[in-house]
Amino acid sequence: MTIFAQDALLGKHIIITGATGGIGYETAKAAVQAGAAITITGRNSETLYQLKDECIALDGRAHVLSVPADLNKREDRERIIEEAVQEIGPVDGLVNSAGKTGGGTLEDLSEEELRSTMELNFFSTVLFTQGVYEKMKKKKAGAIVNLSSLSGLRGTYGNTAYSGSKFAITAFTQSFAHEAIEHNIRVNAVCPGFVDTEMGRNSIASMGEREGRSFEEQLEVAEQGLPSGRITQPEEVANSILFLLSEAAENIVGESMKISGGGVMR
Repeated sequence: MTIFAQDALLGKHIIITGATGGIGYETAKAAVQAGAAITITGRNSETLYQLKDECIALDGRAHVLSVPADLNKREDRERIIEEAVQEIGPVDGLVNSAGKTGGGTLEDLSEEELRSTMELNFFSTVLFTQGVYEKMKKKKAGAIVNLSSLSGLRGTYGNTAYSGSKFAITAFTQSFAHEAIEHNIRVNAVCPGFVDTEMGRNSIASMGEREGRSFEEQLEVAEQGLPSGRITQPEEVANSILFLLSEAAENIVGESMKISGGGVMR
């Protein structure tokens, strides 16, 4: 359920990458309920079109463009932007939600896994943002929200590749924010802890396997370690992203918003 007025993003065109994942999926639904026109993209075309149908069911007037694509491919990145501008118009907001988990301990980390994690989580995000930014600068307005992680703020055991990629996103957010604000474009990041998505559940399961615990046992351990006593729901992350996209966050620049149930306080 969105917490925003139906016109909070009225007249805005938002591109959402990784829309077939849990957080991107919920962000798309929340955005149309707040009045935005959206371009959604991801690799799984079936899930993407399912999401489009759900968005239209939420608001029959919703303008939703779905573009199946692989952000690792330059021609796909360019095609997303071209189709989005042609179909809907100038871009007002970008949510960089595409990403993957990956890695393990350094001694077990393969070069292929390291490269694939950095390629999607960092390189493709930066390169796609570069293309969207060129369009945004013409309007002298916009907002960009990157999906980082608590793993982009502090390291944890067996998380070298993923954590490295998310630290890179956090640093990119801060550095790019200095440049973009000169054109009235705000850049921020959200940094969730464990989220109740397929990716989040897989991460908990992997930790449990390493510790000899079932998923249910590891989830209980994770939640007991949080002041709130529970992991985060993807809708909560989506609402935080929408806030950063909205005019309510006009003077929030270069921030990394933690969404962790109190898991990291600093």
